[in-house]
Amino acid sequence: MTGSTPAPFTADDYRARMERAARDAADAGLAGLLVAPGPDMVWLTGYTPTAVTERLTVLVLAPGRDPVLVVPTLEAPDAEAATGAAALALRDWTDGKDPYAVTAALLDDRGRFGISDNTWAMHLLGLQRTLPDSSYASLTDALPMLRAVKDAAELELLAAAGAAADATFEEIRKVTFAGRRESDVGQDLAGLLRRFGHSQVDFTIVGSGPNGANPHHEVGDRVIQRGDMVVLDFGGLKDGYGSDTTRTVHVGEPTEEERTVHDIVRAAQEAGFRAVRPGVACQEVDRAARAVITDAGYGEYFIHRTGHGIGVTTHEPPYMIEGEEQPLVPGMCFSVEPGIYLPGRFGVRIEDIVTVTADGGRRLNDTTREMVIVD
Repeated sequence: MTGSTPAPFTADDYRARMERAARDAADAGLAGLLVAPGPDMVWLTGYTPTAVTERLTVLVLAPGRDPVLVVPTLEAPDAEAATGAAALALRDWTDGKDPYAVTAALLDDRGRFGISDNTWAMHLLGLQRTLPDSSYASLTDALPMLRAVKDAAELELLAAAGAAADATFEEIRKVTFAGRRESDVGQDLAGLLRRFGHSQVDFTIVGSGPNGANPHHEVGDRVIQRGDMVVLDFGGLKDGYGSDTTRTVHVGEPTEEERTVHDIVRAAQEAGFRAVRPGVACQEVDRAARAVITDAGYGEYFIHRTGHGIGVTTHEPPYMIEGEEQPLVPGMCFSVEPGIYLPGRFGVRIEDIVTVTADGGRRLNDTTREMVIVD
């Protein structure tokens, strides 16, 4: 693929994110945020430890205070080299010292804190022992929209990841499917994603024939046959931001029923996309897509939510699911991916990443949604 590489994020970008996160914490009634290594830390600071171990590393954000990254002394040089390090203070601790006491000194001993979901239990329990009057809430519950609204630079990165996934599909549709194992096609997908700039491949689902009725089948040793419907769902990270797209192809000519089911899913995906606009509740996207499938008589075979957010991870809030009343906001990015799964027979799913604009939605995937015939 061609095109310019987006400019990297700067210390000022990370400073603004940390300041915003601290304000959001205060607005949510929290005394601060505790962020462990993982996607939240990457998004807030640009820092990824070379290895996540039993040694405590935690970013402490509190309203009105400078951010502090608590790190083991032996990892301090790597932390200092992170782009966001210029926007925070480092507090290192050596083996033999109590890292929870070091961290507790930065906290309100009776405060309620948001804590990243992937924090190790031993670290949360260590903080609770040190500060017995403190309490904690997962960031998914306390600040579910922390990373949900993307800025212009993030949207550019997500669009580039989507274009790379589209290029992957355009190439995979040219390969031979019949007579090859699902795992062979999965390897092709992974290689193409990397060829088009992905540094990380998170999944390559190749669900052929009856395996397509399992939405998360991934790949197996089944040999793909002529007459199979094949669900292709693949994605990963390019320049730190995610891709995720699904197209369902057919090996040889499909039956009338297979075409009908594919057309229903395509109409449902279009209805979900058309429901996207600012102020609409997330659940309305799910309802719009689900209504098409239900009205066609296949409602019981649409067995998952319509979509999930995407950013520095391929699955994150917001979720397009019944009961989610969070309003859509310009800059949110998420999948719209309805499907029909007929047990023991075949499945169909069509998925695009969509971003909310000022007056509607914009797809970040643009390969054909019509039935594609492969060899």
